[in-house]
Amino acid sequence: MGTGGIIGVDVGGTFTDLVMVEAESGAMRIAKVPTTLDNQAYGVLNALEEAGADLAAVDLIVHGTTTTTNAVLERKLSRTGLITTAGFRDVLELGRRTRPQAYGMKGSFRPIIPRDLRLEVPERMDAAGEVLVPLDEAALRAAVMQLKEAGCEALVIHFLHAYANPAHENRAAEIAASLWPNDYITRGHALLSETREFERGVTAAVNASVQPLLERYVARLRAELAGKGYRGDVLVMNGNGGMVSSALVAREAAKTVMSGPASGVMAAAYTGRRAGEENLLTYDMGGTSTDVALIRKGTPPVSNEIEVEYAMPIHVPMVDVRTVGAGGGSIARVNAAGLLEVGPESAGADPGPICYGRGGTQPTISDANMLLGRLNTEKLNSVAGGVGLADLAAVFERELGAPLGVGAVAAAEAVIRVANAKMAGAIRMVSLSLGADPRDFALFAFGGAGPLHAAALARELGVPRVLIPARPGITNALGCAVADLRHDFVQTINAPLEGLDVAALHGVFAEQVAAGEAALARESVKVRAVQRDFSVEMQYLGQSHVVRVPLPDGQPTAEALKERFEEVYWARFRIALPEIRARVVNVNTSIIGLCDPVDLTGLIDPAGRQTRAIPTGHRPVTFDGESLETPVYWRDHLPEEVTLDGPAILEQLDCTTLVPPGDRVTGGVDGNLTIHIGGAA
Repeated sequence: MGTGGIIGVDVGGTFTDLVMVEAESGAMRIAKVPTTLDNQAYGVLNALEEAGADLAAVDLIVHGTTTTTNAVLERKLSRTGLITTAGFRDVLELGRRTRPQAYGMKGSFRPIIPRDLRLEVPERMDAAGEVLVPLDEAALRAAVMQLKEAGCEALVIHFLHAYANPAHENRAAEIAASLWPNDYITRGHALLSETREFERGVTAAVNASVQPLLERYVARLRAELAGKGYRGDVLVMNGNGGMVSSALVAREAAKTVMSGPASGVMAAAYTGRRAGEENLLTYDMGGTSTDVALIRKGTPPVSNEIEVEYAMPIHVPMVDVRTVGAGGGSIARVNAAGLLEVGPESAGADPGPICYGRGGTQPTISDANMLLGRLNTEKLNSVAGGVGLADLAAVFERELGAPLGVGAVAAAEAVIRVANAKMAGAIRMVSLSLGADPRDFALFAFGGAGPLHAAALARELGVPRVLIPARPGITNALGCAVADLRHDFVQTINAPLEGLDVAALHGVFAEQVAAGEAALARESVKVRAVQRDFSVEMQYLGQSHVVRVPLPDGQPTAEALKERFEEVYWARFRIALPEIRARVVNVNTSIIGLCDPVDLTGLIDPAGRQTRAIPTGHRPVTFDGESLETPVYWRDHLPEEVTLDGPAILEQLDCTTLVPPGDRVTGGVDGNLTIHIGGAA
């Protein structure tokens, strides 16, 4: 590595965060600047400038982006056309027999590609890959020209059983390439070679519609960085927790959806392994939402079943992160039934919570924390002469306290309890749905607001301890810096386990390994080792859901598959079904290029640490209706092996940590803190 080292930069909806690891000294620099929503590249450049990065000396920049996620959620997409098998143009709209609202008779859904841009051509394969209706090439050419003249920038070719035999899709793409004005042509099977035409079609539609946006953004960013003297490659985080060269990323643009939450989970896994905590429930609370995930044995779970929003399944491998609409900016209100609700509506970054002093008028979780004394009034207000506690109390009294029949402080505590119950429920569901007991895990709290609520959540869940990293507010950027290269492959075989052609299965694994290692060879980053992860997705006959079954290698026997499937099924559902036959649905291989490890000891400068914990001040903080005079510490000054009993507040540049009465906080490796729930009792 050169003198500049590696930079991880994560673009969020509100802030752009950066971590820079200097190669020679291992020293770290961090930066946090507002995101420039009109062009995220400017926010990245501002973060680099604030960190004082010498781009000519930097070896590598790894970037997590919300470009594709936001484009999908806000429907700000490129105009895209779809060509599909005759009779199936409405697959994207019909979807599955589900409802947007669990309770209710109606709901709305708007597919990514409108009906007038979804065209049909005669062709048909059966599920075994045999041709039933030859591809009508004249009809295909006419459809391509119709979509081109309709102003489409990207094209999807999605045929019914292309996963079994891609010949028609490949030929159609070849013809389309001779007529289409650019390279934005997505073949459904090439991105996702599995059954279920709805999920495969939606994934391909997402990929095509964000492809031009991502490529333009990446090109702008690379040009801006090159203009500042940067000569290395820019790697982009994928939703699977790995990274890929920006020169290649637009080919499979759908894989970058959810890259921000994924990078945080990867940082949690990396930090936890170094701290000796390999079983973690990750809890990332930001301004708008909270993301939770489960890590077993140091490895985050990757799923092909992620649904970004209703009827928006993106079936490429992604870190299994669940989101709940509760963040620091979540708005609290009393509904028509007289009940207190918190979220999912958010005050956002502008005007934001009332306590930001930017004109916000509706009470939020952050406002409740400030009214209870948990946040520093002098440091949070973003404008001079901002909102005072008396003003805040008046709003809580009027908007929440009066309808509920309580005072302002009691209303603020109620807001925190409701929000905590909502977040605890999400964490509980993640763990229980994966067959895990929360009490067997540590809670890894990060995000700008996570450490404020973590101890209360842990107590609610029965989790014995909370691990808080050195820089909770920039954990996603750190995830970019510690990520590895990764390529995932899925192939449907959909075959009963009885009579399974094991040699053919081994052949699929071998083909996937070859494709993955070839993809690694195209990357610009050298890796220290290559890890190969194998699995199959299996089900009992008659079931619709599948279970991922990890395998030690790519040459399993049928007996080993059966035994391993029954073990995984029992661990997940606590039931055995020996009388029902099993089926192998999908074959999965992940090829991971392991990069050089990153030393995290420089996240907090050891030169700034004091020999003993000295409070910077005291302030009254409300706990369970009682106001306690609570010491406040600057975290960067605490001794590395500190021990403090609650109540205590630990402030730092990127977040505030709350240690409630009865809990104990201790220091550890890499500047991490551990809150022991009930440890001071």
